[in-house]
Amino acid sequence: MSSEHGQHTDGADSAGAAAPVKVMVVDDHPMWRDAVARDLAESGFDVVATAGDGEQAVRRAQAAAPDVLVLDLNLPLKPGVQVCKELVGANPALRVLVLSASGEHADVLEAVKSGATGYLLKSASTAELIDAVGRTAVGDAVFTPGLAGLVLGEYRRLASEPAPATPDEPGAPRLTDRETEVLRLVAKGLSYKQIAERLVISHRTVQNHVQNTLGKLQLHNRVELVRYAIERGLDTDESAGA
Repeated sequence: MSSEHGQHTDGADSAGAAAPVKVMVVDDHPMWRDAVARDLAESGFDVVATAGDGEQAVRRAQAAAPDVLVLDLNLPLKPGVQVCKELVGANPALRVLVLSASGEHADVLEAVKSGATGYLLKSASTAELIDAVGRTAVGDAVFTPGLAGLVLGEYRRLASEPAPATPDEPGAPRLTDRETEVLRLVAKGLSYKQIAERLVISHRTVQNHVQNTLGKLQLHNRVELVRYAIERGLDTDESAGA
């Protein structure tokens, strides 16, 4: 299994050069939770905590400070979306990958609105899970095939609603041409890897551009960034069919 994931998990790849990605697993089924935690640990991630209910998840995540939270939605004491909302609200840098048995559109959209950066069905293979956690850790929005289009549609719907004040007053920081180009591709739903291939730059460079853009625009995460871009028509600038 470890040979399958070596090419896509930055934290596990460079364990010798940098600290491995810290992951926490939250699920109310002990056997499933333990199996996921074991698979991730064997693949080079640092599993810093696990939890079996929502209240325990919030307490332990605040103490363990994971980089990525692998979260089931159906939890006792406090639902997964509320766990996500509280933890991401307290720490916008936290990345949350929902791992759920439900592919219901309402569940997916509720998870995204609560701050989740990805959504994977429990029918995924171990290799797909490892890949998804690695990609989530470096900032990609990872969705089970078929759900990404649904989420992009929701971004567009959100963009059509009245939004909170955005930093586009006179004197707001200007983006470079490259940052604008990366932002446009993010708004079209491309992953960081796809953007890197399209622009013939490294994955790390794409991440840096996105982080710089977030800082300049005073935004906190990819959801806000996509909404900002779509509100300004950046998702349709280059090609109407995209």
